[in-house]
Amino acid sequence: MSLLQSIDSPADLKKLPIERLPELAEEIRNYIIGVVAQNGGHLASNLGVVELTIAIHYVFNLPTDRLIFDVGHQCYTHKILTGRREDFVRIRTRNGPSGFTKRSESEYDSFGAGHASTSIPAALGMALARDLSGKNHKVIAVIGDGSCTGGLTYEGLNQAGGMGRDMLIILNDNTMSISKNVGALSKYLTDIITDENYNKLKADIWNLTEKLPQKDKLRRTIAQAQEFIKGILVPGQIFERLGFRYFGPIDGHDIPLLIKTLNNIKDLHRPLLLHVLTKKGKGYSFAEDAPTHFHGVGAFDKQTGLSSSLKKTLPYTNVFGETLTSLAQDNDKICAITAAMTTGTGLTQFAHKFPQRFFDVGIAEQLGTMVSAALAAEGYRPFFAVYSTFLQRGYDQVVHDVALQKLPVVFCIDRAGVVGEDGSTHHGAFDIPYLMHIPNMTITAPKDGGEFRRLMVTAAGFTAGPFAIRYPRADIPENALGHELDELPYGVWEKLREGDDIAILAVGSMVYPAWKAADILDKDGIHATVVNCRFLKPFDKIMLDEILSKHRCIITIEEGAVYGGFGYYINAYVQENDFDNRKIKNLGLPDQFMTHDSRDNILAELGLNAEGIADSTLRFFESQKKSAKRTRKN
Repeated sequence: MSLLQSIDSPADLKKLPIERLPELAEEIRNYIIGVVAQNGGHLASNLGVVELTIAIHYVFNLPTDRLIFDVGHQCYTHKILTGRREDFVRIRTRNGPSGFTKRSESEYDSFGAGHASTSIPAALGMALARDLSGKNHKVIAVIGDGSCTGGLTYEGLNQAGGMGRDMLIILNDNTMSISKNVGALSKYLTDIITDENYNKLKADIWNLTEKLPQKDKLRRTIAQAQEFIKGILVPGQIFERLGFRYFGPIDGHDIPLLIKTLNNIKDLHRPLLLHVLTKKGKGYSFAEDAPTHFHGVGAFDKQTGLSSSLKKTLPYTNVFGETLTSLAQDNDKICAITAAMTTGTGLTQFAHKFPQRFFDVGIAEQLGTMVSAALAAEGYRPFFAVYSTFLQRGYDQVVHDVALQKLPVVFCIDRAGVVGEDGSTHHGAFDIPYLMHIPNMTITAPKDGGEFRRLMVTAAGFTAGPFAIRYPRADIPENALGHELDELPYGVWEKLREGDDIAILAVGSMVYPAWKAADILDKDGIHATVVNCRFLKPFDKIMLDEILSKHRCIITIEEGAVYGGFGYYINAYVQENDFDNRKIKNLGLPDQFMTHDSRDNILAELGLNAEGIADSTLRFFESQKKSAKRTRKN
């Protein structure tokens, strides 16, 4: 039996001698590679924290001690060690473990996360709760250097250091962005300052000065000397100034060193920061050589590192990147902004071709929105490419700094709707409701690639206020790219087919399924009008009045939260404009946080594919016919 097969809990891990732990690490690493090759997932980041996660579980007493992973996407080893080893083969599939930490999944998942920079504030809150309860367990936050680009991290650091609570932050530095000071001297110094005898001697010297004259001056001199020496040798003074005791940097793949260091500092009851250096993709050459590519991947061939997908398709993200690059060639005012998602949002080509007009602000959507607002105020045309779920983090800036000032920022909202295997923290369900009620905001959604390109042209020339384009994590339907690159008429819908029985008002990614649903309904003798509602705000009141005058039954469909969404605004318009006898059914995402599964499976389960739309429309139409007959009889 392998070492890994004997581990069902951290208690089993603690039974192993330290010298066997590197062997366990390699088994875990191989297991992760094999599963992610089948299911897809976050690979490079997880391979980089195998040894660190083992050491944490070996030293601390989880789940009594609290462990919080920032973002949570690097929790695979943690899940394997905490009773989910066998279930791990189904990670990111329906009824399998989430790809992120999730409180409802295990008592070992102290705090759920899918967005960055939350771990330190959460750790502070848990430390405060512990102290209020009179308990004495440890609180540990593991945060990557990438998450340190988010402002919430520094808000947490500032408060945690100032409050002086007992907590440990482990800074997982895998790009050497904070310091290159690695080597024997740094390791030697860290060994000294984490040593129990060293800390006891330091305390004894401090106590001794209490009995000496001019003790305050002497203590300041000692402290200044220590800070001067550490400032030269150890790159942690920023954390020391914030109130943390800093240790490191140390090798994050050296399990004995990690365990020794953690044991030496765990009983220091104050804010602590341990700086560890790791390598993304550790142990898998393809991921080590291309950590960005293997950050989040679909299924791939383990032997070659190549994608298993043979589909020749064109994702919306690619259309966005190529079109923006093309537009920027003719318009030197166009800029691109991203929040640490250059590849994910399709901006790699733009960044290479126009580096002076490309701005990656890090994992800081508030900052990205503010920078975009200021660029627009100075006459530039910023295109802020951001996932729907992440734009939530910049909401106040959208309202206060962009829309209020009518600044022409173009919000390119990627991953709008169901995203699939990343699950509840990443589904882009809420952008329609949280943008629809903001004054001065234009909101659009293309039905295909050709319309997407034309909306981008329209947005580039629009100066009256912010302009949002939402698009799904999907391929453009039927590879419909189009050839025209002219502006679309502002606020005008497109009628795709005419029918006498019922009207279907479809938004963006739901247009083609609605179109196909209408073909299915024809076979049942129901003839539907299908409208492409590419402008959600302002919507086409002229065409809507025409539709309402001809149809008693209306279906609205959107790949977004149905409550507060596009359909609800149509309902309000109908009630306010004397169309009270019209019957409307709103289809969209339900009032719940959806789980992880493939995008196609989720949409099918929600009835948002062609067959499901046809079925819902048929049942709605038949029920209204029966209701109308009963009314006539009465």
